[in-house]
Amino acid sequence: MEDYIYISSDDDEWDNNQDYNNDDDDCEFDDGFLEIEQQSIGICQKAPSCKVIRKESLLAAQKEDLQRVMDLLSLKEHHARSLLIHYRWEADKVFAVFVERGSEKLYAEAGVTLEGKDELTPTLSTAELTCQICFEDVPVEQTTVMDCNHRFCNDCWTTHFSININEGKSKRVTCMAQKCNVICDEGKIRDLVTAKDPILAEKFDRFLLESYIDDNKRVKWCPSVPHCGNAIRIEDDEYCCEVECACGVQFCFNCLSEAHSPCSCMMWRLWMTKCKSDGKTVMWINENAKHCPKCHNAVEKNGGCNLVRCRCGQPFCWLCGGATGFEHTWSSIRGHTCGSYKEGEKDKAANVSNDLLHYTYYYERYMVHCDSLKLEANMKEKLHSEVLLLEARELQSKDFSWAENGLCRLLQSRRILSCSYPVSFYVFGQSLIKNEMTPKEMEIKQNLFENLQQQLEINVERLSMFLEEPFADYPEEKVLETRMKIMTLSTVTDNLCEKLYDCIDNDLLVTLEQATHTIARYSSNGVAKASELPN
Repeated sequence: MEDYIYISSDDDEWDNNQDYNNDDDDCEFDDGFLEIEQQSIGICQKAPSCKVIRKESLLAAQKEDLQRVMDLLSLKEHHARSLLIHYRWEADKVFAVFVERGSEKLYAEAGVTLEGKDELTPTLSTAELTCQICFEDVPVEQTTVMDCNHRFCNDCWTTHFSININEGKSKRVTCMAQKCNVICDEGKIRDLVTAKDPILAEKFDRFLLESYIDDNKRVKWCPSVPHCGNAIRIEDDEYCCEVECACGVQFCFNCLSEAHSPCSCMMWRLWMTKCKSDGKTVMWINENAKHCPKCHNAVEKNGGCNLVRCRCGQPFCWLCGGATGFEHTWSSIRGHTCGSYKEGEKDKAANVSNDLLHYTYYYERYMVHCDSLKLEANMKEKLHSEVLLLEARELQSKDFSWAENGLCRLLQSRRILSCSYPVSFYVFGQSLIKNEMTPKEMEIKQNLFENLQQQLEINVERLSMFLEEPFADYPEEKVLETRMKIMTLSTVTDNLCEKLYDCIDNDLLVTLEQATHTIARYSSNGVAKASELPN
């Protein structure tokens, strides 16, 4: 594993005497970095393809799937929409059911009936018929028939449609006839409701339009607050992925939380709940309490004496946390000294299996990296200013993209590192997989994971340190040296992130139920940015 630890030493690792002004050396220098970049590209996993759907392009996105079903099955638009809503807008599933089970089964399950002959239509247009809902005699022109051949008066139809729209059932309004589950023609619904309540008709159209998002497993609203009004559509079948909306919000497409890989959605939900309930408790305990060496409960000192006693009866020293006897004087406790360091003494808290201690350990590290991520996110303007200063100088190298690329790698790696601690807590602290492997296997996997985690942490800190340097003021030779350090560290952290994902997915979670614990796969390019869908 040591191969992946990047060690910086100005004297040993970096040859400051190299003549970067020599043309041949420059070519060799560039070739070396070209190799690094190619290696990085080689391990890159393809990011999921996704589109951003705005209010203006929502209709076009819906029409695309509707037209596909209409053309292949020779259906009208409202029939195609009923099929797609029933099958959650999976056109391929519609076609699969059509091929495997036939059109009759396909239409029946979705409540679709193709138009048949209206047997109740009188020969004379002036004739009247009795509505079977209100039992009033009404002229035939004041009645409407649906695809199922059930005909009722317009007033009853309008009341039925209005109730369903107001109750949020406008996407699949069925016929009023008893035991009839046929979906009503949306065109006829619109015409009848518009005549009585145009605003309600607009609401009906909006529900139909938004059904493409609400009932579509490939499309989800962006969870931004305040809401940006955009939705994201995944083009592939990979629903457990992380995407970035056009508004800049990055989120998990599967659970709509913030991007949290390599932590599974279930672990992240549990972690967020625990942080809300226990986070402030941990902070208070760290500042005001210490753990009893016997029962490991938190104890608050309410007096000036440093000999405290837990409610379990165990006395201990407040200064070092060590167990003591009861007898003491003003200056010392009999049989106990904590003023001198004892070689080889282990931190007792490290061996405590108490849940709160485990949680405190991982929570503190999670929060440290979250805080660092927030501060490093503000480095973009500073780096941009540094690059502008470098571009103003007449340097041999004109490409300074390595600075911004290094920052992107830093932010991505820092987020991954912070989200790896909830994984540690639930897999090792909570022994999520203790029944799935032997203690020896558990120890090996924990050592492997924590080794990768530690290496990533070391190299992320070094990358952050180099990016914070005022390299715009450096001489050209040192600028090239800093460039080499940042690009090398970017490649090293990229490799380590991929290995960390692989360890979690294939070593830790492989023994668990994959439907319960799945993680978004790693991409060197970061979270997939949604491209615009044409109107």
